[in-house]
Amino acid sequence: MISVLLVDDQDLFRAGVRVIVDAQEGLHVVGAAGDGLEAVRLTEELSPDVVLMDLRMPEMDGVEATRQIFLPERVARRAAPVRVIVLTTFDLDDRAATAIRYGASGFLLKDTTPAQLADAIRTVHAGNAVLAPGDLTRLLERDLTATRPPPPQFLALTVKEREVFDAVARGLSNAETGRLVFVSESTVKTHVGAILRKLGLRDRVQIVVFAYENGLTG
Repeated sequence: MISVLLVDDQDLFRAGVRVIVDAQEGLHVVGAAGDGLEAVRLTEELSPDVVLMDLRMPEMDGVEATRQIFLPERVARRAAPVRVIVLTTFDLDDRAATAIRYGASGFLLKDTTPAQLADAIRTVHAGNAVLAPGDLTRLLERDLTATRPPPPQFLALTVKEREVFDAVARGLSNAETGRLVFVSESTVKTHVGAILRKLGLRDRVQIVVFAYENGLTG
């Protein structure tokens, strides 16, 4: 079962989403929070697989809550990764871009369908984004302040790891990447793991962000 934490300041919205999520095979709501402070606390207490995070809330908004959830000291204490999907009523929301930089795996509009919501939860639980790399790039462009040279860690990637990095940053699947760089799908997964470790990134979404912000997209 994929455990889900709901975070929204509207009781009716939380209740509706709970019904939708619990009705899906393999998904289960383990808790609900009405503001960012409670979201951070419950994430620590309940260790959900996926957090559905509203962006605009009292006390602490979803952007700051996302930042706090992904503080290095908190991430290091977890036995399993936590994924965050931010929820917004605005397409290409600047706050969503900031939350993605802090570690969120993408965003959904609040009028998404139940099937799309369930698919998104399963997608981010697998370590993937819930919006296409092209859409992610457009979102990041709206919030971009400056590019900077790639950090030294990037130079430590092998030639094959850089080829895999480029393919992942363009949104290719493991199978597509394997065909492109002439290795097996399992070898691609090994390379992706090495890339994440060397660059200090959490998942494939962060590879897209890293590539865009450092001018590594072609």
